[in-house]
Amino acid sequence: MFQKVLVANRGEIAVQIIRSLHELDIQAVAVYSTADENSLFVRLADEAVCIGGPQPAESYLNTFNIVNAAILTGCDAIHPGYGFLSENAEFAQLCEESNLKFIGPSYQTIELMGNKSRARETMISANVPVIPGSNGMVRDLENAMVVAEQIGYPVMLKAADGGGGKGIRRINSLDELKKAYQAAQREAQTSFGNADLYLEKIIENAKHIEMQVIADQYGHYVFLPERDCSLQRTNQKVIEETPCAVISHTERETLGEIVVRAAKAIKYYNTGTIEFLMDQDHHFYFMEMNTRLQVEHTVTEEVTGIELIKEQIKIAEGQKLSFSQLDVNILGHAIECRINAEDPSNNFMPSAGKIDHLFLPVGTMGVRIDSGITKGSLIPPFYDSMIAKMIVKMPTRQEAIVKMRRVLKEFEINGVKCNKTFLEALLVDKGFEKAQFSTKYIENNFLKEWLNNEK
Repeated sequence: MFQKVLVANRGEIAVQIIRSLHELDIQAVAVYSTADENSLFVRLADEAVCIGGPQPAESYLNTFNIVNAAILTGCDAIHPGYGFLSENAEFAQLCEESNLKFIGPSYQTIELMGNKSRARETMISANVPVIPGSNGMVRDLENAMVVAEQIGYPVMLKAADGGGGKGIRRINSLDELKKAYQAAQREAQTSFGNADLYLEKIIENAKHIEMQVIADQYGHYVFLPERDCSLQRTNQKVIEETPCAVISHTERETLGEIVVRAAKAIKYYNTGTIEFLMDQDHHFYFMEMNTRLQVEHTVTEEVTGIELIKEQIKIAEGQKLSFSQLDVNILGHAIECRINAEDPSNNFMPSAGKIDHLFLPVGTMGVRIDSGITKGSLIPPFYDSMIAKMIVKMPTRQEAIVKMRRVLKEFEINGVKCNKTFLEALLVDKGFEKAQFSTKYIENNFLKEWLNNEK
C-alpha cells in the first residue's frame, strides 16, 4: 500500500487527486511553480516542494526536479493527472527506473498509443474500425498527394505525436495540401519534436464519442458509459455529457466490446479513454487513445458512482478492480461545462489576473464543482485557463440542462473575464437542446450569431 504519493500537476486536478489520496489515508506531496506558491492545491497537500519558475518547462515539465522531489520526500508513487507529463513515456519510464510507481499504464503502452500512426496500425490489427487514411506515415508531399486522392478530399493532416487538438490541419484540395505540407512538418517538429505526418479522411457532421476503459493487472476489463464531447471550439471541448442522447443501448454495448478488445490488444491497465468519430449512420471510427485521466472523467463518475482517481491509485498498488461490468449502471444524465478565464467576444483571448470575488453555487442535489481557485487566487498567464468544471447530474437530460442553466446564472466571478455568457447561450440553443450537433456545430452554426448578438 502507498504511504505517500507525489501529485505532478496543478490546479483543479491536483486538488481532486490530493482529496482522493487523503480519503484513502495516503499522504499527498504537491509540487509547484513560483507562480502557484499560494494556490489551493499547495495548501491542501501534506508537503509541498517548489520545483522551478512559472514557465511549464521550468517546473511542471521538469522531469528531473519532479522525480527528485518525490525521492527527497519519500514518496512511493507519482500521479500525473492530465496534461503536462501524463502521457510522457520517458517520464513514466524515469519513474519506474527511480523505483517510483507511475499511476497510469506502462511507459511502453504510452509510447505506442502516443504515436498516432502506430496507434492506428495497432487498432487495425485488433479489428477496431479506423477512419480511412494513410497506412502509417506519409513519406513526403508526393506520397501525401497520392493518399489524399485515394481517400478523397477533405482530409485531415495530422502530426504523428500530436494531441489535445494541436498539430491538426484541414485540407480541402490539392492546392491546399501543397501549401500546407511543409508548414505542418515544421509545426510538428517544433511542437512535438517529430515532423512525421499522416492523413485521415474527414468524416463530415460527425459526433465526437469517447468511452472510458479501466483495467487491473489481472486481466479484468470494464468499459464505462460513453461521453458525447462533440461541442468543441477549435478542437477544444466546451461541454461534455453522458450518456450520449442519440446512442442506443445496443450501440453502447457494441462500442464497449470494441473498446475492451482494443485495450486487451495492447495489454492495457489502469484507466484510459478511446475516442471515436461517429458518422450520421452511427458508424464508429477510432481516432486516438488517451492513456490518462480525462478532464471530463467527472461526468462518468457521476452517472456510475465510481471514483476513478481512487480506482487508479488502487490498481497502481496492485489491487484488483473493485467492480465488474455487471456492476456498471447508468444512473441518470450528467453534463459538464468548462469555465475558462477567457474573453469569448475577443476571440476567446485568455484572461489572467487576481480573483477579487468568487461565488460557486454549490449546495443542491446533483451539483458538483471542481475548482482549484478561491477568492484571492491568481490566474497566471502560463497555464491552461480553466477556472472550474461545473457538473450537474439529474435523472433526465432535460432536468440536467435546466439545473445547469440555473447554476451558471448564479455563478459569479470578478477580476478576470470568463466564458459564462457564451455557455449560457449555448445551453438554450435549440441544436443543443435537441442533441443535434456535431464537432463543427459551434464554429459553423452557433458562434457567428452569438457574437453578433453580443455586439
